[in-house]
Amino acid sequence: MTIEPFELFAVNFARHGGRRRDDNFVAANVFAAGPDPHLDDPNIYYYVWVARRSDKLFVIDTGFEHKAAAERGRVLTARPAECLSLLGIDAGDVDDVILTHLHYDHAGGSCAFPKARFHVQQDEAAYATGPCMCHSYLRYPFDVEDVVNFVRLNFAGRIAFHDGITELCDGFSLHRIGGHTGGMQVARVFTRRGWVVIASDATHFYANYRNKLVFPLVYDVKALLDGYAHIRRLADSDDHVIPGHDAMVMRIYPPVSQALEGIAVRLDSAPSLG
Repeated sequence: MTIEPFELFAVNFARHGGRRRDDNFVAANVFAAGPDPHLDDPNIYYYVWVARRSDKLFVIDTGFEHKAAAERGRVLTARPAECLSLLGIDAGDVDDVILTHLHYDHAGGSCAFPKARFHVQQDEAAYATGPCMCHSYLRYPFDVEDVVNFVRLNFAGRIAFHDGITELCDGFSLHRIGGHTGGMQVARVFTRRGWVVIASDATHFYANYRNKLVFPLVYDVKALLDGYAHIRRLADSDDHVIPGHDAMVMRIYPPVSQALEGIAVRLDSAPSLG
C-alpha cells in the first residue's frame, strides 16, 4: 500500500535569549562527549508543528499567548494561531490537535481551536492533575489555567486519550516516551523524505539527543535517557529527529517561502548541514 506523504512544517512563534549552558543541560561540562558549540547557544525557540496532506491535517501543540509570555519573560512574535494563518490554516477549522504534553509552552493556546479534538496520553493527564503537582519543581512548567481548561475540554468530550502507541492514520502515529513529563509523547510522520519524528521536549535541543544530556526540567531521568534510543528507532536517521526548542531548526531547514523566512520552515525537505 502506498502512503501519501505529509507536508511537515515547524512554525516559530516565540523565543527567549540570554540562556546559559546550565539553563539547558544538567552537568554538561562533565558528561558531554567532547566540545560542542551548540551547548552554548543562548537562545531557546518555541514552536508549533503542522502535518498536512490532502485528507488530513494535524496541528502539533498550541504554544502560549501574551499573558504567559509576559509572566515568563518570553518574546512572543505572534500568537501561534496567527502564525498558522500564514500557512493558510484557520485554527477555527482544525479538527485534530496533538498535545505532546501539557506544559504551558505547548498547551497554552488551545482556546484558539474551538472545534478541535485534543490528543494526549492518559498518563500525562494523570500527571498534570495528580499528586505530582504538590511539588513546586514539577508544577513550575504548568499553567494552572491551561490545566483547568484541559479539564473543561474533557468534560466537553473533546479529549482523545491514548495509552502508548496510537496510529491516527496511515503515515501518522503517536508514541509515549515519558521522561520530561509523566506522559510525554512524540509524533511519527511519513513525509516525502521518509519517517520524521517531531520529538518536542523528548529532546529540547539537538545537543540533548546527540550528547545524551538531560534538560533541567525533568520528571524521570531514566525514561528521558531511554527515550533518545526510542526516538532514534522511530526516525529514519538522526537527521529525521526534530527537537522541541532548538534555534538551529530555523537555520538548517528551508523556509516555506521568502515571506515566511524566520517564521516557518519545511521539515519534509532534507536539512542543509553544511
